[in-house]
Amino acid sequence: MEYILKNGIVYDPANEINGEKMDVMFKDGLIVDNVSADAEVLDVTDKIVMPAGIDPHAHVAGPKLVVGRLYRPEDSRRGVTQKTKVLRSESGFSIPSCPATGYRYSRLGYGTVVEAAMPPLEAKHTHEEIATIPQLDIPAMPLFGNNWFVMEYAKDNNIEDIAAFVAAWLKISKGYGIKIVNPCGSEAWGWGMNVHGVNDKAPYFDVTSKEVIVALAKANEMLNLPHSIHIHPNDLGHPGNVPTTIETMDAVKDVKKGSKAAEIRDQVMHVCHLQFHSYTGNSWKDAGSGAEEVAKYVNKHDHITCDVGQVTLDETTTMTADAPMEYDLFKLSGLKWTNKDIECETAAGIIPCIYSGKNPVNTLQWAIGLELFLHIDDPWKVCLTTDHPNAGPFTRYPRIISWLMSNYRRMEMIENREVHKWAEKRTTLATLDREYDFYDIATISRAAPARIYGFTDRGALTPGYRADIAVYDINPNEIDPSRQYAEIEKGFNVADYTIKDGQILVKDKEIVKVKESQNIWVNVKGWEQNEQKVLDNIMPFFTQYYSVKWENYPVHDHYVSNPIRVDVDGK
Repeated sequence: MEYILKNGIVYDPANEINGEKMDVMFKDGLIVDNVSADAEVLDVTDKIVMPAGIDPHAHVAGPKLVVGRLYRPEDSRRGVTQKTKVLRSESGFSIPSCPATGYRYSRLGYGTVVEAAMPPLEAKHTHEEIATIPQLDIPAMPLFGNNWFVMEYAKDNNIEDIAAFVAAWLKISKGYGIKIVNPCGSEAWGWGMNVHGVNDKAPYFDVTSKEVIVALAKANEMLNLPHSIHIHPNDLGHPGNVPTTIETMDAVKDVKKGSKAAEIRDQVMHVCHLQFHSYTGNSWKDAGSGAEEVAKYVNKHDHITCDVGQVTLDETTTMTADAPMEYDLFKLSGLKWTNKDIECETAAGIIPCIYSGKNPVNTLQWAIGLELFLHIDDPWKVCLTTDHPNAGPFTRYPRIISWLMSNYRRMEMIENREVHKWAEKRTTLATLDREYDFYDIATISRAAPARIYGFTDRGALTPGYRADIAVYDINPNEIDPSRQYAEIEKGFNVADYTIKDGQILVKDKEIVKVKESQNIWVNVKGWEQNEQKVLDNIMPFFTQYYSVKWENYPVHDHYVSNPIRVDVDGK
C-alpha cells in the first residue's frame, strides 16, 4: 500500500524541518519521496506530524518486571481493561502487563523502546517477554559492569579480551550494547556491601569502578559499537553524589571514539536517569540541587549525552540492578522490598515508591529533573525518560512535555504550593523561564535518541527510513503551549495516528491493528577467533561457578522475536 499523510505540520529535527506544512509519503514500510496517483490519502491537515517516538531507557521486559508484578498485586489491579476484538486485556499502572506495555506506547505515538538492563543469565526470559509485547522494536542492553569476567580483565587492563568478551556476549544474549550499573557496587552487594565512588574497589577483585568504566569504554570503541557505554553511575540517589557523577563522566573524556562509531554518534558515554545523580548535601536534611553544575559539564563536553529520569509525582515501583541502593531506599521508606540476585553478573532490588508534591525530597527530585532539561543547552544531548517505572510510568510523558513547554505551569505549581517550597528554596527552577517548543520535543523524544543509539533507519522522516510516524491532534498555529498546557498534555496523550513499519496501528486515536514486536541486536564481525579464545579460557570458571550448564545459557535464534540484526565491522 502507498499512503500520503496530507497537509500535516511536520517536525523532523534530523532533517531540520521545523513546523513546515507538507506531505509525508510512505510505501512498503518505508518513507518515500513520491507515490503513485493511486496512493491512499490520510488527511492530517494542520496536525503535528513527527517520527514515531524512541524511548532510550525503560524497564519493560525481564526478571525484575515479573518479580515486581508478583509482589505488587495492588499495582496490577490498576488499569485493568477487558479484551476487545483487536486487543487483549490490559492490567497494571507502573508495571503494565506485556500487552498493555505495547498498546500504551503505541497510543503515545512510540515505535521503539530500549530495555535498559538485561542480565545475560536471564536473557532468554527477557526475549520471551519482548516477544509478548506488541507494536514495538525493542533492543535490550546486557549488563556488564559487575560481571566477574569483566572485572578480572579490567583489573589486568586487558582491553582486547574485554572487547572479545563483549562481542561474544552480545551474540550470546542477543543484546544491543554495553550497560553498566553501579560498577563494582552490585558485586559488593553479594558481600553485604556497596561502593561509594569511582575509586572504591570491588571486594576480593582488586579493581575499581573507574577501571571497569574506562576498560569497557575502550572496548566499546574498539568494537565500533553503534551505541556508547550506557551507564548508571555509583551513588545513585544519595545526597552529595554530584562529584561521583562528574568524575564518572570525566573518566572517559580521553577515550577515542571508534572510527565507524564516530560517523554516527558523538558521545563516548551516555549517562542514564541523570536526575538521580545530581544531588548536593550530606544527608536529606541539607540536600539540594546539583543540576546546574552537572549540566555545565554536559554543556562543555561533547563526549557525554544523557537522559533525565524525570519524576512524575506518582505512586510507582522502583526496580534497578543497583540492589544496595534499593536496600537503602527500603531502610529510608519502610516500604516492602525484594531482592533479585543474578549469580556472577549483577543484582537487583524492587520497592514501591510514592512521589508526592507535598514531600520535600520528592519535590527536590522533580525540580532537579526539570532543571537538567532547562540548563542543558543542546536538546541533542538530552533525552526524555522517566527511567520507567523508577521515576514514574512512561504514560506520563505528555505531562512532562507540558511542563517543559510551559513556564507558566511550572510557576503555577510552585506558587500554588502544588509542590513543596524546596522547589523554590533549594533549586534554580523558579528562575528558569526557558520553554521547549515542538521542535525541541521532537528532538529529545525522537531525533536525539536515534543518533545516540546509532540507529540509521528510524528517528527521522528520511526517504528509505522505516515508516515509523506519529500524528497528534494539535494545531501548533492555534495553540499557546505556555498557557494551554492542559491541551498540550491531552494532545500528546493519544496519537491520532501511529504508523509502524508502514502499518497503521492507531487511527483516530484507537488501536486498529496489533503488530508483533521485533528485537534489535548487534552482531560484531571480525572478532570470531578472539571470541573463541576467550570462551575457551573462561569455560572452566563458568563450569565451576554458574549453576546452569553452558548449553542452557546462550539465547538461540528461536527465542528472539522477528530479530533485526545489526552487523557491525568490529575491525
